[in-house]
Amino acid sequence: MDPVRLMVVDDHKLFRRGLVALLALDRGVTVVGEAGDAGEAVRQAQAPQPSVILLDIDLPGASGIQALTGLREVCPAARILMLTVSEDEDDLQAALRAGANGYLLKTMEGEDLSRAIQRAARGEAVISPEMTGKLVAAAIAQRAAAPVAAAPVAQLSPREQGGLQQIARGASNKEIARTLAIAETTVKIHVQNILRKLGLSSRVQAAVFVAARQ
Repeated sequence: MDPVRLMVVDDHKLFRRGLVALLALDRGVTVVGEAGDAGEAVRQAQAPQPSVILLDIDLPGASGIQALTGLREVCPAARILMLTVSEDEDDLQAALRAGANGYLLKTMEGEDLSRAIQRAARGEAVISPEMTGKLVAAAIAQRAAAPVAAAPVAQLSPREQGGLQQIARGASNKEIARTLAIAETTVKIHVQNILRKLGLSSRVQAAVFVAARQ
């Protein structure tokens, strides 16, 4: 399997260089670019076309959240993960609304970061456990404040319902395939059908949906 092509965007040069050096030890990752601000990130990303971008929120000038639009234009296929010290729920919500594929905290261990990068490259949404709890709490609060009709879970087939529960537990497609004794390609189809039928756009939303119903 080819290494994940990674770009690191962070204005703190010492942290950025240290992170690049750490990830260079991972054979599953190849760092193809780095930048210190939003403008440089957009310029640097065009040529190497990274498959995953680690993006800080607090950048000089335009913020990381504001940079998401420009990065999406030049790297439409890239998976963009916010990597930040901010545990603010508003930052989390804003990043996901702007199109981020994940939200990670800089306090995480290096091995956990490497795994998150690999999962993102496979198309999964990744969020630090500390922030997942806040996302679920916000969804429950919103539901309590403004009750809405239940989503059409009944439209899901028994196997799709089983897949939804596995997604809520954070299982990867490979793990779901093993649990349900089906092919990984079949799992991908089930996941697409689940999101479409429930009117959701990501695995993270699916996990929050399940948590809010419990």
